[in-house]
Amino acid sequence: MRAVICHAWGAVESLKVEEVAAPAPAADEVLIDVRATSVNYADSIMVAGKYQTRPPFPFSPGLETAGVVAACGAQVTRFRPGDRVMATLGWGGLAERAVAKERETFAIPEGMSFEEAGAFPIAYISSHVAIRWQGRLEAGETLLVLGAAGGVGLTAVEIGRAMGARVIAGASTAEKLAAAKAHGADDLVNYATENLTERVMALTGDRGADVCFDPVGGELADAALSALGWGGRMLLVGFVGGVQQIPANRLLVKNRSALGCSLRYYRNQAPDKLRRSVEALVAWYREGRLKPLVSHRLPLERTVEAIKLLTDRKALGKVVVVPGQG
Repeated sequence: MRAVICHAWGAVESLKVEEVAAPAPAADEVLIDVRATSVNYADSIMVAGKYQTRPPFPFSPGLETAGVVAACGAQVTRFRPGDRVMATLGWGGLAERAVAKERETFAIPEGMSFEEAGAFPIAYISSHVAIRWQGRLEAGETLLVLGAAGGVGLTAVEIGRAMGARVIAGASTAEKLAAAKAHGADDLVNYATENLTERVMALTGDRGADVCFDPVGGELADAALSALGWGGRMLLVGFVGGVQQIPANRLLVKNRSALGCSLRYYRNQAPDKLRRSVEALVAWYREGRLKPLVSHRLPLERTVEAIKLLTDRKALGKVVVVPGQG
């Protein structure tokens, strides 16, 4: 089979498509004929050797995938060959075949395309576990979403709306804000041209936001923290703009919280909450409340380009690699 292969830590430009042996599923795994795999910012971090997981060489990046079950391990009971599935992975999704743990594999809802399914697991599940379990967002509260047109940010906008919150979407261009508006944002902030804190305070009558979903970090985090009201919860989801430093006194004086949110640990530490998140997301998709945005579809040979669309912040929504596309 063909796969995108990493032989050494470094830049994503070092990745090459090669012919390799297809993986075999372990007893608790399914083998998937890949139809679509979304790239994530974490792929570039993993290739650089700076991710929490450091796979043995050679390996294929790719943290999620969608396709058709080709074979099942001896202990697998929920799936059979021919089933349409999507899955979260430790790595290995950027290939023509991938293996996934049964517990991290989910049936694709009727009406969802493989491209949508390939873009669904990481972004939507990450956003839901952050907002629901860490942020404890309640109906009627205000959710501020930074990077609101990105692959994760856009899902946070939709999830906040589905949970009954008022959603303020922040982004750096009019095009990105238009995408957030189309996916359910109530109010918009262009933080390239407006003062984020002042705009949020004006929109909330000086009360501030209840929850901030932050996949950006960096310098923007300071203004976002100031935009949180009493008891506000800051959800630290990513650091594409750099790792922010949060002074403890600014948490104490307004009873705020800063909460780290990483999907990968829910797999082992809170599998029941993970299952409930997936159930809620699938139900909302079936109701038409979630509409995955896939802005780019590229063949396996253009995986480097796909990843750089994200790292260079040139993509709206998700970027999907389609192995069979040529």
